[in-house]
Amino acid sequence: MYNLLNWILWLPVIGMIGICFIQKEKKDMIRYAALLTTFLTFGLTILLYLNFDNSVGGIQKSFSVTVPWIPQFNIYYRLGIDGISLPMTLLTGLLFFLCILSSWTVEKSVKAFFALLLMLESAVFGVFFALDFFLFYVYWEVMLLPMFFLIGVWGGENKEYAAVKFFLYTFFGSLLMLVGIIALYYAAGKGDNAFNILALSGGRWSDLSISLFGTEWAFDKLFFWLMFIGFAIKVPVFPFHTWLPHAHVQAPTAVSVILAGVLLKMGTYGFLRIAYPIFPQASVYYADFVALLGLINVLYGAFCAMAQTDVKRLIAYSSISHMGFVMMGLSAMTPQGMNGAVLQMFNHGTSTAMMFLLVGILYERSHHRWIIRPDGSKGFGGIASHLPKFTLIFIIGMFASLGLPGLSGFISEALIFLGIFEKYTAFTVMAALGLLIGAAYLLWMYKRMFFGEVNPDIKGYKDMNKREIFYMLPLCVAVIFFGIFPAPLLNIMKASVGQLVTLLDR
Repeated sequence: MYNLLNWILWLPVIGMIGICFIQKEKKDMIRYAALLTTFLTFGLTILLYLNFDNSVGGIQKSFSVTVPWIPQFNIYYRLGIDGISLPMTLLTGLLFFLCILSSWTVEKSVKAFFALLLMLESAVFGVFFALDFFLFYVYWEVMLLPMFFLIGVWGGENKEYAAVKFFLYTFFGSLLMLVGIIALYYAAGKGDNAFNILALSGGRWSDLSISLFGTEWAFDKLFFWLMFIGFAIKVPVFPFHTWLPHAHVQAPTAVSVILAGVLLKMGTYGFLRIAYPIFPQASVYYADFVALLGLINVLYGAFCAMAQTDVKRLIAYSSISHMGFVMMGLSAMTPQGMNGAVLQMFNHGTSTAMMFLLVGILYERSHHRWIIRPDGSKGFGGIASHLPKFTLIFIIGMFASLGLPGLSGFISEALIFLGIFEKYTAFTVMAALGLLIGAAYLLWMYKRMFFGEVNPDIKGYKDMNKREIFYMLPLCVAVIFFGIFPAPLLNIMKASVGQLVTLLDR
């Protein structure tokens, strides 16, 4: 199992290189090559899960990889996996496989599109596996390139604007992170573990100060905020959220799925892997403010979603709201709250992926996403009477996003509320309002799209075909199964989350 992480990380790159040697006219061969690559990669993530030891809280040595990379500066190719990164690894493997299937009808520059998707998959795995700060930063930045081109080339009418805005926001956060990485490198004495994320953890920097602009600053509090902002932009946390609706609306379906399902979680994963373990005292000190930002996300995202007439933009704002619950769970620093936050990262990835894929299916038939058109007329109406298969799967995805008991969204949100109630009682009550608003805008959307007078255009739409049903079924199973029986995921993460909670309690 020593090289299993290497295979998961590099198999998409091998597939990408293989696609580059296929003639661009052979579109089906390119599609099947990408599908086979992501299928095998997902299979390896399942193998990783089956061989994972749930009782180990830290990085599992049986999977770890450490190879000197740039020895002059003590930079290593260092990979590892624990109970926090494994659920994200499984989610990444599953969503990229399904996104290849959902992109089967893409005709524009097919070779480049699928090659960039595979490049993006490898970069995402690199972020979740990297235990060297320099390597982490490289993968964090490499991820920007395929996303920029996937949005900018295959997106909608304002794709260039959305791609540039996404790149600039994320790159700004990355620069702040880079300053923090360099500061830690020098604070650690440029030694053998100066870029080792695990060695830098534990709260070593609480007594250190740094002179900046003639003023003494507490090292851990200053650089906690540099890391926090870098990760908060990715989540995105208010007020750094404005890039997300543009990117979602303009991005092709598969890219929207990856963006909401995986890339937003890279931000909260950064808190769990880097900001909290390296600066635990500062994390505890600013926990109240982080909880407040999470609450703002919950309510602001929900109110904005309620105001939308574009169904894809509505789901984008709902993602902002749901990620606010994750931030609140992380700020609680209790076992229930943090387990709920990590579980919500996974569950939101599956439920929001369902919603974006379903919107993509509908867009292929209608070529618009209007719930209510700008002229006041209905964009859809009576879908339920003409597309029964689509309606059934849409109901499952919608109620999972809504947090209906028995579906995956409920259990993770319930754990978050259990974790934050004692510490943030008032915030908990106000966050519950976000759930109510979420139910309102989702049911409002559903009523107008699926019931009422039948829009004449709907009569010409075909129901879901076998390929579409095939790539929706795994997500349907996931939101139902983990809503009823979340133990397989909770057992993975509990030891690692418990270790982090213990560190913060000190």
